[in-house]
Amino acid sequence: MPPELLALADQVLQPGFKGTTAPDWIRRRLAGGLGSVLLFGGNIRDREQTLALTDTLRVENPDVLIAVDEEGGDITRLEAATGSSYPGNFALGTIDDPELTAAVAHSIGGELRAVGIGLDYAPDADVNSNPDNPVIGVRSFGADPALAARHTAAWIRGMHDAGVAACAKHFPGHGDTDTDSHLALPTVAMDAERIAELALPPFRAALAAGARAVMTAHLLIPAYDTEHPATVSPRIITGLLREELGFDGLIVSDAVEMQAVMARYGLAGAAVRALAAGVDLVCLGDRSEDAEYAQLRTAVAEAVVRGELPEARLAEAAARATAFAAWQRALAVSVPAPVPDRALGLDAARRAVRITGTGPGVLPLQVPALVVEFGVPGTVVQGDGVPWGLGAALAALMPGTRRATLPALAPYDPDRARELLADAAGGPLVLAVRDAHRRPAVREWLDALLAGRPDAITVELGVPHPDSGVSGGARIETHGAARVCGQAAAEVLAGRRLAP
Repeated sequence: MPPELLALADQVLQPGFKGTTAPDWIRRRLAGGLGSVLLFGGNIRDREQTLALTDTLRVENPDVLIAVDEEGGDITRLEAATGSSYPGNFALGTIDDPELTAAVAHSIGGELRAVGIGLDYAPDADVNSNPDNPVIGVRSFGADPALAARHTAAWIRGMHDAGVAACAKHFPGHGDTDTDSHLALPTVAMDAERIAELALPPFRAALAAGARAVMTAHLLIPAYDTEHPATVSPRIITGLLREELGFDGLIVSDAVEMQAVMARYGLAGAAVRALAAGVDLVCLGDRSEDAEYAQLRTAVAEAVVRGELPEARLAEAAARATAFAAWQRALAVSVPAPVPDRALGLDAARRAVRITGTGPGVLPLQVPALVVEFGVPGTVVQGDGVPWGLGAALAALMPGTRRATLPALAPYDPDRARELLADAAGGPLVLAVRDAHRRPAVREWLDALLAGRPDAITVELGVPHPDSGVSGGARIETHGAARVCGQAAAEVLAGRRLAP
């Protein structure tokens, strides 16, 4: 295989890896010319370890571009073990203070700079127009395209001011879907005019704010292309993003290990088709190892030899990836590294809390409560291990708080419901849920518990739905399940704040 083609492949493929230290194969690939890597929560333990890891990567390739998905809120890699110190997009959109959004992004940028990461796959620029969306939800600034646009632009400005490259995702918009593209291929049924009105404004705003990277979505959008998902569609990648929107920066694919494209084309097929369609950098996820990477770079080179991928297109993609990495390094040199401000994150979470339905004497709690937390199934993008909820924070404020956790997807059990009501007798009952409107079993639990305790307090840490039917003595909405969102809700319940 021509070595010059393999060298180009090393510039357009972005693998992840397992472990908190760099495996030999990644170090060897970097020394041989691999241009970028993607970190995941499993690579990160704490700030000291992460900085040591990125330093090790740069020993092998001083110009390596190191990326991560650090959205804040529910999607965190830097704080996967504890939950994020910053609220996510939906909370920021609820507050609707673009300067605050920029400040939060600036502080997260400081966190990334402190551990040697130069590219953040954020912000999520999707307009969450479908409340049943299983994968976007609180990752979006909201359902209003104008609101999402101004906060997308603010986030990008804040991140760039910290010297870290932002990346708007998931083009041309993953908000109007009811399928998780990690698991299957979603279809967006809107016509092109509606997409332009609803989904594209945040991406236009991102480009106007100076975004130099855009990530594609694995979506079938018949209005543009009846056959090819967006990531592998020349009509969407080259025609819409490059030509119609005028974007000349780096186009990054969402991970091609996701079933929406891998089930159709295989890993190599998805990567080659994405590059041919106009993608410049192909994300691979963290499941592949050296053998898979070797096969993939060979498959890219072979596609050129067979004529499936023009060599000029591969060279163009590699040049864009190299130029982007150089731009990011220059950006970092041009601005001082900010000191992260986690107090800002907590203050933002407090500002995002909304309280409804309070009667006299409901809040704050006068005595410790029983907190029932409804487990949620982990998602591929979030992971299973990121903690959420408010029980721990409330217990810190009100010793004697008791907690009961119902397993994710637990079917309604009337006997268990009666046990919980009996256990809560004589004291307050708090019900902590996420996206209750999307979980029929949770609705059954809530209906039964609220029928028995109409004075119970419901805390919604996901996307509240106006027709959820959930009532009670009070309703607290945090607009996200980050650690600071749970803390903010606990402070409302207790009527006082945790000591700094």
